[in-house]
Amino acid sequence: MLTTIRTYLEMIRFSHTVFALPFALMGAVLAAGGIPSAKTLFWILVAMVGARSGAMGVNRIADRHLDASNPRTRTRALPQGRIRLGEAVVFVVISFAVFVLAAWMLNPLCFALAPLAILIVSGYSYTKRFTAGSHVVLGLSLACAPIGAWIAVTGAIALPAVLLGLAVLFWVGGFDILYALMDIDFDRRSGLFSIPARLGAPGGMVVARLFHLLTAAFLALLIPILGLGLLYLLGLGLAVGLLAYEHWLLYRFGLARLDMAFFNVNGAISIGLCLFTLGDRLLG
Repeated sequence: MLTTIRTYLEMIRFSHTVFALPFALMGAVLAAGGIPSAKTLFWILVAMVGARSGAMGVNRIADRHLDASNPRTRTRALPQGRIRLGEAVVFVVISFAVFVLAAWMLNPLCFALAPLAILIVSGYSYTKRFTAGSHVVLGLSLACAPIGAWIAVTGAIALPAVLLGLAVLFWVGGFDILYALMDIDFDRRSGLFSIPARLGAPGGMVVARLFHLLTAAFLALLIPILGLGLLYLLGLGLAVGLLAYEHWLLYRFGLARLDMAFFNVNGAISIGLCLFTLGDRLLG
């Protein structure tokens, strides 16, 4: 049983929840001006787990043949047969059912938008077959987290939620471009689209820097709109510094430090900004 659980957690990259969940909580905190009710937080968490698990399941199903031919990914559960295709499909259906249930428990607008969210987070897996803009679609998928959390708290969408969503979109799109540096040759041989495959590694890194500058700009716009204070500003400064460090790591060491740049640095950005935002709303 433990082996099976570990295999499914590996399939959905459960540890990468650290990217989207803190921004969902940040959206909820900003919408509530503090800590939302325990019930709302619970169903936001359930919705996050369901949506992300379903999306990652779809991604693994869609890419199973590509993963089998890519040396970097051929050890994943589906290509190796540790999870069968039918089992993965059932997992996806259950995950999205949990997400829809959570959306229904939150409020009518969340429930109404649930099918659109499923379409977005599932559609990303197929976009790299026809557009280099797939990085932006992945960013949009994770941008649904803070926007959805805002709607979960308020029952409506507002400009700050959109700005936070755009910040997440370009943050994720930027580091996904960097991650795609590892697969330039494979993507070109397989007819897959990515910005590094089209522009090369130097061009991809330039676009990633531009994306992350936009992330900082959208996060900064929240300060006057929501009246955020010093703690949020410090958190933003930390996030910008970590983004700069991420790009420096790749510039200085190349792909040898990509795991640190991708997981450690971006995890610290999301968690740190969430905590500083919470502190600002509670103490400001």
